[in-house]
Amino acid sequence: MVTDRSTAGDAVDAVVEDTTDDSLTGEEPMDSEATSGIGEAGTTEPETAATTADATTGTGLEPNVAGALSYLLGPITGVLFYVLEPEDAFVRFHAVQSTLVFGGLFVASLVLSVVLTLVSFVPGVGWIAAAVLGIGSLVLTPVAFLAWAFLMYEAYQGDEYVVPLVGSYARRYATVDE
Repeated sequence: MVTDRSTAGDAVDAVVEDTTDDSLTGEEPMDSEATSGIGEAGTTEPETAATTADATTGTGLEPNVAGALSYLLGPITGVLFYVLEPEDAFVRFHAVQSTLVFGGLFVASLVLSVVLTLVSFVPGVGWIAAAVLGIGSLVLTPVAFLAWAFLMYEAYQGDEYVVPLVGSYARRYATVDE
């Protein structure tokens, strides 16, 4: 690249590129990637398209990846994958289960916070109840994190782990109508 500066006192820089436009001549530049298909005998080998797994989902992801990603942001990605995957029962199962489990944990956390705040105002025993509920709230966070990591791992492995209270609902709403 060559830079030409004007001497007329103005600060205009004209940049002239030292390249040729091969698209006008119809020739493609030869580089190391273009010659990589030449075999030992000098013949070119046919390029094969990158093949994915046997089954892909509506988003173009493999089902195990889409199932694991449905847990990534809890109910947000759960709803997203439920809507985007109308034909894959495996992904829909994990999407519904993610929405129910982590949406439920979010609601439980909100209710626990409100109850904790209200109980703390009760004279005499309020601080004791608030301390007990506060410990329960502190336990809820690591349990939710472990459930999140475990469910993502199980979905990535291709397993449909059924969470005890919500798994039957997830199975019911994940069915694909044919």
